Amino acid sequence: MSGNVPCVLNAVIWGLVQGLTEFLPISSSGHLILVPAFLSRAGMSVSEPALAVSAVLHLGTLLAVLAYYRRDIASLVRFDNPKLLRLLLIGTIPAVIGYPLRGSLDDFDDDPRRVALALLFTALVLFAGALLARGVRRLEEARDSDAVLVGLAQALALIPGISRSGMTITAGYARGLSPVEAARFSFLLAVPAIAAGGLVSLFDLAGSTVDAPALAVGLVVSAVSGYAAISLLLRVLARIGFLPFAIYAATVGVVALIVL
Repeated sequence: MSGNVPCVLNAVIWGLVQGLTEFLPISSSGHLILVPAFLSRAGMSVSEPALAVSAVLHLGTLLAVLAYYRRDIASLVRFDNPKLLRLLLIGTIPAVIGYPLRGSLDDFDDDPRRVALALLFTALVLFAGALLARGVRRLEEARDSDAVLVGLAQALALIPGISRSGMTITAGYARGLSPVEAARFSFLLAVPAIAAGGLVSLFDLAGSTVDAPALAVGLVVSAVSGYAAISLLLRVLARIGFLPFAIYAATVGVVALIVL
């Protein structure tokens, strides 16, 4: 039985997808493509988020990471931690350089099977990350070369289906950072990336109509679920590691290749 999903419920769905998958290492961009494809196969008509909703969802996840790492953010704003600021600036450069190439990846948006293959690649990286998570270094001990490698890993996530947090945390593992510190670097590095994504959507809003209730719902759901996702991931990394997420990504990738 098919049916259109109401606008506010749409916002709830996309708020959860954005909030959870932005920080869990399972690819938010991939899920924004695969979720509607799966729901369509199930007979549900769920439209992709409008530009206004997309911008607000990014704002919600930005608020989540700013709230969770508020002490680090405060120290950066006060310039109390110049080394961390330098590491974040260095780590952001590869994504800035690579962003203009994002348009060449538009084919992924129309082909869930390509996204599924990228998600399987993410699963392989997460399995590798599960083996590499043996470091003990703190972020304050990181070098500029570490930031370069993590930044290059982040640039890979321009491809839908490749997890930004999965790539960057695994790169941090490879450089000897502890699980919690690798995640800390990954999430702080996400601030400019998420902010840029939200700004791009806001710039595209000129002349569009907005649904205020849907925007408010999307913001709250995205922020709350994003905060919960950060907390959950840190606990899982400290106790179990990447294995549950690797299994999930592999399962979703295989199912998508079979079903879609």
